[in-house]
Amino acid sequence: MSTTPAQAGWRFKAPSVIPGFGLTLGFSLAYLTLIILIPLAGLLLRSASLGWADFWAIATDERTVKALEISFGTAIVAALVNVVFGTIVAWILVRYRFPGRRIVDAMVDLPFALPTAVAGIALTTLYAPNGWIGHLLMPLGIKVAYTPLGIVIALIFIGLPFVVRTVQPIIEEIDKEVEEAAATLGANRWQTISRVLLPGLAPAIVTGFALAFARGVGEYGSVIFIAGNLPYVSEIAPLLIVIRLEEYDYAAATAIASIMLGLSFAMLLVINLIQSWSRKRYG
Repeated sequence: MSTTPAQAGWRFKAPSVIPGFGLTLGFSLAYLTLIILIPLAGLLLRSASLGWADFWAIATDERTVKALEISFGTAIVAALVNVVFGTIVAWILVRYRFPGRRIVDAMVDLPFALPTAVAGIALTTLYAPNGWIGHLLMPLGIKVAYTPLGIVIALIFIGLPFVVRTVQPIIEEIDKEVEEAAATLGANRWQTISRVLLPGLAPAIVTGFALAFARGVGEYGSVIFIAGNLPYVSEIAPLLIVIRLEEYDYAAATAIASIMLGLSFAMLLVINLIQSWSRKRYG
């Protein structure tokens, strides 16, 4: 008795025009296992060897909690700032033609190529109390270097390209006629932005936020110079992990790393769910 395509549809999907699904899937799983899953499993197993009581003591230690708050808090703030200004920069680069546009476009990628330590030293030189910008802000009562504000600025610097390069291709696909049609139908500028443009850009903006946030949480090189690394004030979680390793307290280092891993995974999962919802709603 033969089965109809409708009856067999629940078992198999139409094959791709590119053969080799089994081989490529096996290679992908093997690659992910070797590069990602095995190291993460080793981290979790080392943390599990502590025992629940010791792990909880490390997790609730005031210095650990404060370092995690600074790392995740500054990463979220920096990613939100980058979403706003990164989208504006991408819009300007796509929609306008002006002298030096290609230079500005190339400058966006500088944080990708610049060593993070160099970026940290440069930002510290600028925003230190005796720096070019810092000495102008000090009379106003604004201290940037060696504070969480300095960490936010460093994360904005290294996270901006993630938003710009994620949103820019989507803006290039939006025809100018869409904006002109909205204006013809009586929409003002704000309505055109909020009801016509932003819904189509929402998935890309959420993706850019996720990338900038993920980079900011684990950033080390560009932060330690401008942060000042004061415990309970401007000490980030990655630095605390390095300090525990230098103290040969590997169990505490892996415990903090596991906490960061869990929190990052949970937040990125929520972001991906929001992204999936926005794609379903806006296409």
